[in-house]
Amino acid sequence: MRCPFCGNDETSVKDSRPTEDSTSIRRRRLCPACGARFTTFERVQLRELTILKKDGKRATFEREKLVKSINISCRKRPVNPDQIELVANSIQRRLESSGEIEIPSKVVGELVMDALKELDRVAYLRFASVYKDFQETDDFRKFIDSNLNLQNN
Repeated sequence: MRCPFCGNDETSVKDSRPTEDSTSIRRRRLCPACGARFTTFERVQLRELTILKKDGKRATFEREKLVKSINISCRKRPVNPDQIELVANSIQRRLESSGEIEIPSKVVGELVMDALKELDRVAYLRFASVYKDFQETDDFRKFIDSNLNLQNN
């Protein structure tokens, strides 16, 4: 594993343990060249997934993009990074175990929306505003009225 600080090709593993949800291995590493410590995660990839975009183009599924979009939606919300990891792991496992190799981007978007609706309603609305391409404030109002039962909270 290359050191992200100095680029040295040789690093050593100081500690390994499974993550809380047991879907990956967390490794603490040390670079002998610069002394930096950093963490890596090792995950099992069940199959190579391809995302079928709205315009018909195909792209390789990138977990980092999934995590980034969830992170953006959850910015400055009471959601911790471990919760985001659990959501991303859950979505990735569902996609990989679906039996499909090509997954429409709409399926991924709906899985993210479902997860965010349970996790944090503001993050859910943020994601929906981009995913559903809201153009006007009325788009928010209509979406909230049809998707969130706010009177009970």
